[in-house]
Amino acid sequence: MIATREISVERPDGEMTPPEGWDAKEGPFRVETDSLGERRIPADVYWGVHTSRALENFPIAHRPIAVYSTFVEALAMVKLAAARANAEIGALDPRKAELIEQACREILDGKLHDQFVVGIIQGGAGTSTNMNANEVIANRALELGGWQKGDYARIHPIDDVNRSQSTNDTYPTAVKIALSLLLRSLLDELWALRESFSRKGVEFKHVLKVGRTQLQDAVPMTLGQEFHGFATTLAEDYERLKETTWLLAEVNIGATAIGTGITADPRYGAATLGYLRELSGLDLETAPDLIESTSDAGAFMSFSGALKRSAVKLSKICNDLRLLSSGPQAGFGEINLPPMQAGSSIMPGKVNPVIPEVVNQVAFSIIGADATVTAAAEAGQLQLNAFEPVIANFLLQSITWLRQACLTLRINCVDGITANEERLETMVGSNIGVITALTPHIGYAAAAALAKTALLTNRSVADLVVEAGLMPRDQVTKLLSPARLSGMETITTSVPVVPQHHGHPDARL
Repeated sequence: MIATREISVERPDGEMTPPEGWDAKEGPFRVETDSLGERRIPADVYWGVHTSRALENFPIAHRPIAVYSTFVEALAMVKLAAARANAEIGALDPRKAELIEQACREILDGKLHDQFVVGIIQGGAGTSTNMNANEVIANRALELGGWQKGDYARIHPIDDVNRSQSTNDTYPTAVKIALSLLLRSLLDELWALRESFSRKGVEFKHVLKVGRTQLQDAVPMTLGQEFHGFATTLAEDYERLKETTWLLAEVNIGATAIGTGITADPRYGAATLGYLRELSGLDLETAPDLIESTSDAGAFMSFSGALKRSAVKLSKICNDLRLLSSGPQAGFGEINLPPMQAGSSIMPGKVNPVIPEVVNQVAFSIIGADATVTAAAEAGQLQLNAFEPVIANFLLQSITWLRQACLTLRINCVDGITANEERLETMVGSNIGVITALTPHIGYAAAAALAKTALLTNRSVADLVVEAGLMPRDQVTKLLSPARLSGMETITTSVPVVPQHHGHPDARL
């Protein structure tokens, strides 16, 4: 073999491209041709001329499609299913189909991902991504067959790997498969986070605290009730996100260019769908109107909205955690978050709520991403939406970041939260809100007067009621018991049974 300089380097931002200023004269190369002319391609890479042009045309995000490994694997599933279907209906030589399938299997096993180098943000409605996949699969299939990369007379990226397909049906189908698989993982993490909050609800069920409305003292509750409420919020979001699975299950494979199925055998779509269901484990369905499905991005917009809803509610919970743990001396100081890192380069001993803060920032990003997805969905024209790459990027990013946010919030924060019980007990004892529980027994006017006195003197409401002769001590104690104040006498705090869902990786959504 001829020694040569490294022809593919990993940039700090993760993008795999030829080194800047690379000249094929400095090392082995092959020549590939497209309708625009010839290109010298580094000999060792698996991508080809179309990918080469895309690398030059779209130096935008400096993030290759390979940053979303699930998306790369979804592309391989589509190409593998297409090869099988084409061989089945007699549209592709069985030997070629076998080699294409072997190449796709390697990608599904995690190989060759560094060859998916085109930028995730690109013009052309995803054509560069589709061609990158076609070229990598074709060149690896050629190697597996004992031939040289670029020997497209034997296995061609378009004529063979892309047989019966168009970017306009393969790209959105792969995006939906990738999102569906990522949704499984997100749902599992979201439910695990919900369970963590629920366990804290049980742990803190005896801890009385002051509730607040509009940041002002309200009536008492337990810290357990507060955390149980967080768990219920997350359970609701789990169900709302789970409901979106049907949006992603409807694909337009077989539609080819605009939904008419031109260049594809009428049997191809159903055959490919069957293999895709088998490969992905998803209950995929062919859209009833392929022309509508090819042009419409409404499913992506609705899914984005569901992600935003979940992110916003999770962010609100993080706001509450930061407030409840604020201080620790001059703030609420009701709970203690696990100290994760030094909080200041100037103030010794300061520890900040960095985990809730990073989750807040994930939520802000998802809110912005939803606005982008909405604008891109609206901008489609006639038979195609050309802006699916930016939709795909932000949906893949949002679902990935949201999953990771749930994971780090659970492990690095919620599981380690403790209650500052002494402070909570002191705050409840001097809080005038507890007198609300006595109002039915002593009247609103008397309760208001005592509340004013308690506020001015910082004395216990219970003591003032007894001293005023309005109620004996034992009755006051009973009415102001934690169970009565929080309404917990008839409410259970047991952890609900985990619903049956897709948890097992082989289960279907």
